[in-house]
Amino acid sequence: MKKYTLLFFFVLNVISLTAQNKDTKNADELFDRYEYVQAVKEYLALVEKGKADVYVYKQLGDSYYNMYNFVEAEKWYKQAVKTKQDAETYYKYAQVLKSNGKYAESDAQMKVFAGMLPNDERTKVFNENPNYLSKLEQKEKLFILEKININSEKSDFGAILYNNVLYFASARNENGKIYGWNNEPYLDLYQSNYKEENATYSEPTLISELNTVYHEGPLTMTKDGNTIYFSSESFKDKLFEKDKAKKIKYGQVSLYKAVKENDKWTAITALPFNSKSYSTGNPSIDKEGNFLYFASNMPGSIGGTDIWKVAINSDGSFGSPENLGNKINTVGDENFPFVTDDSVLYFSSNGLTGFGGLDVFAVDLNKNGIPNNVGNPVNTEKDDFAFTFNKEKNIGYLSSNRSGVDHIYSAVPVCKGQILAIVKNAKNNAVLADSRVIILDENNTILDTKISNEKGEVSYEVDCQKPYLLEVHKDGFITKSFPVSKIEKGTVSIDAAIDPIEVTVTEKEIILNPIYFEYNKSNITKQGAKELDKLVYVMSQNDKLVIYVKSHTDSRGSDEYNLNLSDRRANATIQYIISKGISADKISGKGFGESEPKVACGDNCTDDEHALNRRSEFMIIK
Repeated sequence: MKKYTLLFFFVLNVISLTAQNKDTKNADELFDRYEYVQAVKEYLALVEKGKADVYVYKQLGDSYYNMYNFVEAEKWYKQAVKTKQDAETYYKYAQVLKSNGKYAESDAQMKVFAGMLPNDERTKVFNENPNYLSKLEQKEKLFILEKININSEKSDFGAILYNNVLYFASARNENGKIYGWNNEPYLDLYQSNYKEENATYSEPTLISELNTVYHEGPLTMTKDGNTIYFSSESFKDKLFEKDKAKKIKYGQVSLYKAVKENDKWTAITALPFNSKSYSTGNPSIDKEGNFLYFASNMPGSIGGTDIWKVAINSDGSFGSPENLGNKINTVGDENFPFVTDDSVLYFSSNGLTGFGGLDVFAVDLNKNGIPNNVGNPVNTEKDDFAFTFNKEKNIGYLSSNRSGVDHIYSAVPVCKGQILAIVKNAKNNAVLADSRVIILDENNTILDTKISNEKGEVSYEVDCQKPYLLEVHKDGFITKSFPVSKIEKGTVSIDAAIDPIEVTVTEKEIILNPIYFEYNKSNITKQGAKELDKLVYVMSQNDKLVIYVKSHTDSRGSDEYNLNLSDRRANATIQYIISKGISADKISGKGFGESEPKVACGDNCTDDEHALNRRSEFMIIK
């Protein structure tokens, strides 16, 4: 993958030459020059000719591993381990399987590795976390990701937003020099204008004054926007070593500084702790501009690449680089540090427990805590890296090869708010403990149910920008719903006042407030439902009650029409009662039209008198 140029520098592990021969010579030379694309072609040609052996299989596995083609790497490592291999091959094979989502098979290879190197830190981490996957999958979702519209068909990564300008590294420049590692153009730095109102980005343009024929990027910028630090290859400063026999220059990644003059980046200078013996790259400067964080394999590193920091003095000079220690750095690789304005360090690691490949971790530098895996959807079994966050705009960026190519994704925090409901008696304002409070989403799907505490309180943590509905149930009280509009942030308090059920029961009748219907309609109104719920409660408390519903109309309309209308009202009332859990054999009824008016006003009824006549009554028949 393209990022490997700046991610891990060029020096690879020493390769055993015991199985090299005249047949593999050309392929091995290409491999040693990191020209993996061409090396793979040579090794595959040997396979086709029947001249392959375990050594060729391993070289193919390593080549594809270095190109991050894990599907092919798995295929060839599987062939290689049929014969006993060195411990690192089993470790790489385990990582490949993990990145392909084959966790059980990966664990099996890790056990082989652990048996060979029981004291290795990677073995200890593996043995200490046997249930790591289920724990990671249970983590709370922190961000919503979306692939942004500036990605190309080549590698794009390392995005960071300053003053509505997005800076990133890309291999899209087809006019650039081709890199033999993966047959893509060398990386350049680009910028794109961010349109906040619709979250879109302008067509990216090259930052010409920073780019060379070699790799550049990513970068970091001071708050005033006048100074940047960026990664670039050391060849331009002649910080490289030659291997005449292999005809190759061993370069490193180095850090550079540039300042802005007349809207151009000038005065590009190398930082004093660069070296031809190790790499320094992927910088991030803190809010105050006092410390520069970066990745390096310089002496004092715990693993491959570690996270380091260096003080920037008031005169522009630098202190001595400091390793961030073994709470953050492991025997694996830690890279792509980014420090937020509130001192949270995000970085990527393949040495800490993760889903596979590189995962993004976060740690509060003010608390000296242990890094936490950011979880899904930021992390996957593939490489997830270069996480940055603009606190002012409340938007972050992630680079990932989950689609097979390095692409940039926006990362918007999942907004969490709180609904605090206080259940009370609407009549006397007394708090009601032991009330059942149901929360539903906008589709009326029940999300959760809780019981109110002694203070009548129930709280729910919810997503922002979504409507909810609370439904409150309490014996002796009318069930009531309380809509909750979209929460921006923080806590929304709901005064959930519910009415006590007050019903008069005589020997012949259950007397409720009038169950009124709208003119010429038979559907149950909200007011009607409130009263019918009282009847439901009374019937649920006495299973011997049998009720007969009498429904009536006003005098408008013909006798026949009103009789049919009242029948429909009676049936609607009965169906509502049954829908609440009352047995159908406990309730029956009939419409009486206009034959039994409440107010005998004939053709001279007022609107209010007509409304009184449109009613249902509930007679006790048993």
